[in-house]
Amino acid sequence: MGKSVFFTENGLKKRAVSIVAAALLGAACMAGTAEAAEKVHLDFWYSLRGKNGEFIAELTDKFNKSQSAIEVKAISQGDYYQNAAKLQSSIVSKTQPDVTLLEVAQVGQFGYSGALADLGPWFSEKEQANFLEGLMKNSYIDGKFVAVPFCRSTPILYVNKSMLKAAGLDEKGPRTWDELVEFSRKLTNAEKGIFGFSTPIDIWFYEAGVFQQGGSIFSSDEKKTAFDSPEGTAIVKLWQDMVREGIMKAPVGQDYNAWDVVRNDFATGKTAMVQLSTASLGGLIEVSEGVFELGTAFLPAGKQRGVPTGGACLVVLEKSPKEKRAAAAEFLKFMTNEENAALFSEVTGYMPVTHEAAASERIRALHAKHPQYRVALEQLEHAKTRPMIKGYREMSVLMQEEFKKPMRDLSIAPETSVKAAAAQVQELLDRED
Repeated sequence: MGKSVFFTENGLKKRAVSIVAAALLGAACMAGTAEAAEKVHLDFWYSLRGKNGEFIAELTDKFNKSQSAIEVKAISQGDYYQNAAKLQSSIVSKTQPDVTLLEVAQVGQFGYSGALADLGPWFSEKEQANFLEGLMKNSYIDGKFVAVPFCRSTPILYVNKSMLKAAGLDEKGPRTWDELVEFSRKLTNAEKGIFGFSTPIDIWFYEAGVFQQGGSIFSSDEKKTAFDSPEGTAIVKLWQDMVREGIMKAPVGQDYNAWDVVRNDFATGKTAMVQLSTASLGGLIEVSEGVFELGTAFLPAGKQRGVPTGGACLVVLEKSPKEKRAAAAEFLKFMTNEENAALFSEVTGYMPVTHEAAASERIRALHAKHPQYRVALEQLEHAKTRPMIKGYREMSVLMQEEFKKPMRDLSIAPETSVKAAAAQVQELLDRED
């Protein structure tokens, strides 16, 4: 799991040239010139690191070999945040790619500015309906289909079942916030430097906590903040209380640095339970094999269950010429067809994004072998829409920084940090008006 995969013809049907690709090639040949007969070339910026990024490149190469009308050049741009910054600059300088991966909360940022192409002309209603409903909540801007679910995820709870069993706890993990605290107390061993629980202080996990209290980040018209409330404060208070008691570790590094700390601590037995993306599952299965028994569970519920979806969507840039947009749509369909969506899920740990892929023989076999993968799909029942506001990336950075302060300085009240974050975000909202 998580290792680089090389494709062969054995067991895989080579995809025939699609209708659009064939039309593109036919039109070029009819033009009767060498220049016209050239392939349609697309630049694809992707934003996954390590083995997952390598696999993106392999899938792109597989597409190029599957037909002769379109050539896609896959170019790594670092992580989601680095890619978004480069994309913004490229749009200004008119050097933008044709296709890119956008983190779901960034879809609004680029979609509302008119940078993303409407894919409706190339994806029928039936094709759109094939994507899992819980993953489509951040795919539309003003009713237009602009973002195709691809490497999609939800946060899940990872548990070291071996440690839970040794502590006499239910190996399925805590079901509620109260149980999370109870489990963490019993699993913490200060002498050995073992924490019961850890999570990145990240906007994704904050959103989950707010949803679990029945709250919202913004008002329904998205003109006012709504998280300066008991529902928006509760999760920060829970974290601070657990940090104060010494039963939770809260790495507060920038962007994905804290995620790496949480993942490494869990893999090495320094933490018994962690919140991370389902995309970490493939790697954690690999490192835990023969070391400890790995389990996954829904995020613990507050007043209710609630979870944001995450990961990234494939988008096409509006400024790409029409023939390139048509070719890009064919590339997106290839990347998310049943075979490739299921294979991508198996290799990386991201969710199968379509009903066809989720029901495929490959995914059924995967779930039989590693039932830990089922949790992310089952948890989609409780998925909530992430904010789609233009500028939410900037807002979320401000929010995260304020929420980290009570973890560093326990004298800062959670209410104080939430109010400070809300004031800064409201200023940005008012500026957008």
